[in-house]
Amino acid sequence: MQNRLRNTRRQFLTQSLAIAGILATTLRSSPGMANQDKPPRKFDIHTHLGQTWNTTEVLRGEDLLRWMDAHDIEQAAVLPLVSPESSSYLLTSDFVLSETKPHRDRLVPFCCLDPRTSYSGGVKGAVEMLRRWVNAGARGFGEHKPGVAIDDARSMKLYEACGELKLPVLFHCDNQRNTDAPGLPGLAKVLAAFPNVNFIGHAQGWWASISGGVKQADLDRYPREQVQPGGAIDALMEKFPNIYGDLSAGSGANAIARDRQFGREFLIRRADRLLFGTDFLAPQQAVPQFELFEDLKLPPEVLAKIYQANAQRLLHQAAAPASATE
Repeated sequence: MQNRLRNTRRQFLTQSLAIAGILATTLRSSPGMANQDKPPRKFDIHTHLGQTWNTTEVLRGEDLLRWMDAHDIEQAAVLPLVSPESSSYLLTSDFVLSETKPHRDRLVPFCCLDPRTSYSGGVKGAVEMLRRWVNAGARGFGEHKPGVAIDDARSMKLYEACGELKLPVLFHCDNQRNTDAPGLPGLAKVLAAFPNVNFIGHAQGWWASISGGVKQADLDRYPREQVQPGGAIDALMEKFPNIYGDLSAGSGANAIARDRQFGREFLIRRADRLLFGTDFLAPQQAVPQFELFEDLKLPPEVLAKIYQANAQRLLHQAAAPASATE
């Protein structure tokens, strides 16, 4: 009898261990369980294709996709550069649409129009030009990087056109492109005038303004000092629901890293308004954002918003193409 009981227990333990092993294997192979401890995949709000600067190499779509795979980036916005101040080599909206067309499940094209472009019809003419690119797949406007003031009357017409087409505007701000004064009063004027347009701030002029006490020269700098109270970014985000921040490039990384305690608190406080980005534009380019975000140990719900959810929400609003033939 005792031998029979021992055999029964042994069989029970053997079967239990086998079942446990099967369950463990199943859980590991389940997509939902396998990624439970991993951060959410990313949407990169700021990349470029082609050759941007005369000092950089050409970046092709296949190169960008391989780099994205290596860094858990599910999708990326690809931005044209159409203003003479924006880059060494201009990257047109048509070029971006053509280069991204084979990979639209992952590469999301933007379009752009320099405010000094000759076109007829005022805002209506701008809408018709932009609609052509929207119909071809564009889901945002930018990188808006002209050598004029951010509230230049010609740019104001483009912002109005973007409002009609529900295109978010990603703008570069410094002392040469989309210029403004300390405290960003020109941007405040734009945000108040177009509450139906979502704007995404980028570059030194925008990110230096995370701190108070900013001087005009700081809008071209990557300040290393601790953040002072009274920054324009927090003030604008508090007042205007249509302003967001693009965390890409050295300017975005520096804004968070210069004062890590403030930076981490800022990311948590403004998690609904911030977008992960890199400004990746050349093979072998160093990108500080990956290590920075890993080191900050942000709450999972904050990462989910910044890494992907906010961008998907903004770009989903863009006007649908008028035709499915493109």
